Amino acid sequence: MTRFFVRLVMVRAPPGCLTEPVISRTEPDEATAAFLAGMPKAELHVHLEGTLEREQRLEFAARNGVELPASDTAVFTDLTSFLAAYYPNMTVLQTERDFFDLAYAYLTKAAAQGVRHTEMFFDPQAHTSRGIDFSTVVTGYHRAVVAAERDLDISAQLILCILRDHSVESAMETLVESLRYKHWIVGIGLDSDERDNPPSKFALVFARARSEGYLLTMHCDVDQANSIEHIRQAIEDIGVDRIDHGTNILEDPRLVGLARDRGIGLTSCPLSNAVVSTSGKAPELVELLRAGVKITVNSDDPPYFGGYVTENLLALAATTDLTRAEFVQLQRNAFEISWISKVHRDAHIAALDAYAAEWTD
Repeated sequence: MTRFFVRLVMVRAPPGCLTEPVISRTEPDEATAAFLAGMPKAELHVHLEGTLEREQRLEFAARNGVELPASDTAVFTDLTSFLAAYYPNMTVLQTERDFFDLAYAYLTKAAAQGVRHTEMFFDPQAHTSRGIDFSTVVTGYHRAVVAAERDLDISAQLILCILRDHSVESAMETLVESLRYKHWIVGIGLDSDERDNPPSKFALVFARARSEGYLLTMHCDVDQANSIEHIRQAIEDIGVDRIDHGTNILEDPRLVGLARDRGIGLTSCPLSNAVVSTSGKAPELVELLRAGVKITVNSDDPPYFGGYVTENLLALAATTDLTRAEFVQLQRNAFEISWISKVHRDAHIAALDAYAAEWTD
């Protein structure tokens, strides 16, 4: 088995130029790069609003008569400054067509990178709070899901994320409003600024979501205040099915054991980790993988952090000694913790195994 060891150099490129990578790196060898590019993939941590490319912002702003916000050229170096740039950029999203075009563009890129299934976050409160109807948002996104499954041979599901820096009352109102569209939404997540907004704040909202049949996930971003307590609350108090990010779980071996034993998956995002924290958390990801935790690799907000899912895999290849078999395991984890039917899950894993068998040492 070929192994590859490549030095990674961090740079702080201006993230306001959203198509610029935030990491300068030496690429893996051609065979490894080809293997990772062609591998069947599942992506479980991507924010649809975070797939907004600069060209799309310009297009949507022009057709809706919206002035681009000052954050169009903002620089960010951590989670807080990223969110300060991220939310204002959404003002260009106004119509059902905008939401359709945004999601369909992401699904086109994902399919081209070998993604066979994706589960996509969306933030309705970021739109309803500025006067956009919930139905406008979810209908545009759902139409894109249907069109992509028809045109691109990629399946997709929507996860409604609650904004944790909004009130509990707003969260519950959003959850209740979502129930009319429950057949379009597979689960409920929790994202945005974690400061003073622990999972326990939304315990009643998530209990209601569970009772309505939604699956549950929560962001526990890397190296935030009280990260390990937030992870504990998500696992023990809320009873989530997945955790987004979550590599700080290594601070508590007991919680690592719980996640492993309960099959709770972690959706890690190396490129975004490298901006909101001091590193891409590659060693932590590898340690969790080798400990049997169902950790996965995803893109988060691709234009902001310099790459879609394949680029995240290449970044991981550039900083670790992971073997091809371990990269296959990362994708197996993603399919296994996805929220699709067993029939479709088994079919995707069979395709992944067949792909891996085509590559010999």
